Amino acid sequence: MDARTQNCDSTVSPSPSCIDFLPSPLPHRIRIIGGRHRGRVIRVPAIADARPTPDRVRETLFNWLGQDLSGRRTLDLFCGTGALSLEALSRGAALAVAVDRNPALIRALTSTAASFGVEGLETHVTDAEGFLAGERRAFDIVFLDPPFGSDPWPWLLPRAVEILSPQGFVYAEAARKLAPPIDAITWRHARAGRVHYHVLRRHSCLAAAATG
Repeated sequence: MDARTQNCDSTVSPSPSCIDFLPSPLPHRIRIIGGRHRGRVIRVPAIADARPTPDRVRETLFNWLGQDLSGRRTLDLFCGTGALSLEALSRGAALAVAVDRNPALIRALTSTAASFGVEGLETHVTDAEGFLAGERRAFDIVFLDPPFGSDPWPWLLPRAVEILSPQGFVYAEAARKLAPPIDAITWRHARAGRVHYHVLRRHSCLAAAATG
């Protein structure tokens, strides 16, 4: 079975009782920090490599992207807990596509979204490369937070920029500062501890803004 045939749609939400959650003390409970679901709790499954984007980083990110994402379409290729997708939907995004190869994380995300009454979440159980191989839609925001032990950036950043809408953003978290691909520019960059986080945009988008 190839990666695309393993995709699962999130229209049917699992029972929370079938999901193995860690105990409640932080950092295994994180909160939505903005939008209509601000303050709602996301419970993190008992999975060793689940590494939620810290609150301070999420706050900075959405200050960069804007607090009102009405009508936007987002793609999170290593969604983990799904915090970034839920933050986007909380701020009015029309569609948040969340991809992760771990089915337990996807089950937890769909259960959390159902408990919030969130609409617009689309989930897929597959790896990022397999998903992108068959994806033809354009997205306004692409979130990239792969495991720190991996190095997908040489192929991942160019492909992410390729599927951006004309005014879109790529958000990337990494253990080092990343160089943008040839057709993009690093629009924002900051560091929190050992995490470098970046927002990239197309050259053409910035050139149009400068001449407009």
